Amino acid sequence: MSFLLPKLTSKKEVDQAIKSTAEKVLVLRFGRDEDPVCLQLDDILSKTSSDLSKMAAIYLVDVDQTPVYTQYFDISYIPSTVFFFNGQHMKVDYGSPDHTKFVGSFKTKQDFIDLIEVIYRGAMRGKLIVQSPIDPKNIPKYDLLYQDI
Repeated sequence: MSFLLPKLTSKKEVDQAIKSTAEKVLVLRFGRDEDPVCLQLDDILSKTSSDLSKMAAIYLVDVDQTPVYTQYFDISYIPSTVFFFNGQHMKVDYGSPDHTKFVGSFKTKQDFIDLIEVIYRGAMRGKLIVQSPIDPKNIPKYDLLYQDI
């Protein structure tokens, strides 16, 4: 299903998407097209993209083609999903140590839709961090990896 969503293949394209997406949540899925978990997430993203078109713009970003952003967002697990609103990086408190990105796939389409709605409403009120509406049982658990320390 990843072929249904637009792809960003360079730093310049990612920069342009961040700068030009206005009054919508920008969803950037970092991963690889052939990864099975990325494909599972892409299926959820593509099935919800039309329902969320007034609230969100969804793009796929290949981690191998954008090493600057892969390093900047410390993407050591894929897929990782990062959110922006009007050029501002939106953080979400998932009850984990990392608020900068969602790691893994969403369990259901409704989890993703609920998260986008919460981010959108929070951003419209000027918030830069919001509380995740997703049931903690549905949030993948992982350990943070610190490299080069």
